Amino acid sequence: MLIDNYHRQIDYLRLSITDMCNLRCLYCRPFEEIGKKSHFEVLRYEEIVRIASLMVRLGVKKIRITGGEPLIKRDVNHLIEKLFRIEGLEDLALTTNGTLLAQSAPLLKQAGLKRVNISLDSLDEQRYTLITGGGNLKAVLSGIDAALRANLKPVKVNMVVMNGINADEVEDFAWLTLDRALEVRFIEFMPIGRQDKLEWQREYLPNWVVKERLARYFHLVPAKVEAGNGPAEYYQIKGACGKLGFISSISDHFCQRCNRLRLTPDGHLRVCLGQTTEFDLKGPLREGASDNELTQIIIQAIKSKPISGNFNLKGNRQMVAIGG
Repeated sequence: MLIDNYHRQIDYLRLSITDMCNLRCLYCRPFEEIGKKSHFEVLRYEEIVRIASLMVRLGVKKIRITGGEPLIKRDVNHLIEKLFRIEGLEDLALTTNGTLLAQSAPLLKQAGLKRVNISLDSLDEQRYTLITGGGNLKAVLSGIDAALRANLKPVKVNMVVMNGINADEVEDFAWLTLDRALEVRFIEFMPIGRQDKLEWQREYLPNWVVKERLARYFHLVPAKVEAGNGPAEYYQIKGACGKLGFISSISDHFCQRCNRLRLTPDGHLRVCLGQTTEFDLKGPLREGASDNELTQIIIQAIKSKPISGNFNLKGNRQMVAIGG
């Protein structure tokens, strides 16, 4: 098992396969990048599978494929097939903006994907287009329906709540769970890669405010969830098919329970979202490093994992470059 210096078992890898995206969301890519990664700089599928296989042998049980937008990558279902075959991997999931999911969901399920998270921050077409820099809301809603039909479950809908931008829609998102088995999760806005601290503070809204607002409209009861279901605190509208989750990364951070690593598209291992330190795996891998040598880098990274992070770091990569 991978155990850090604070006795946390690290068994979850968020694996970003691209820094490219077909959207430009306010919180993920708020300003122009300083160049994008070339095809050569990004890990190839066979390199991803080798690193993932090694991680699983070391104790990783869950892998989530992220981006950028992973579904813009060619033949991503073939990568999923290879990851699915890794002996010892217990859970394989994917996070997407949902714009390409309607046509991809059946193939993803067939390839071995178990479940999917869909980022959606507004149910108003004009506002959604504004938040995402040109996205098509109808395509995302079709993607949600396709994921449900493909039995990718649970289907989780992630809403980043931003004060003055979309916070007035939290009740509308809660209604989505009444007659469909969706898990709608309200995520606190984080200042990853932000340059303007005052702007972030204006847009930030703590989840306890969201919960209080929803409690005025709905009878919320604690919801039962599977063990190891992440940092979300779950409730359910009484009698509803789905659930409501609250991920409070800022107001009630869960660093003491953090069990995750992130692999960036260019092959760097990050042990903390709120820390800029990265460990290069791509370079040694392409120079012919053995599994034992790569293992030593991974263990060194784990031992550097801090007790908690600082999300408001200057010089941190934008979220699209780190991986969602």
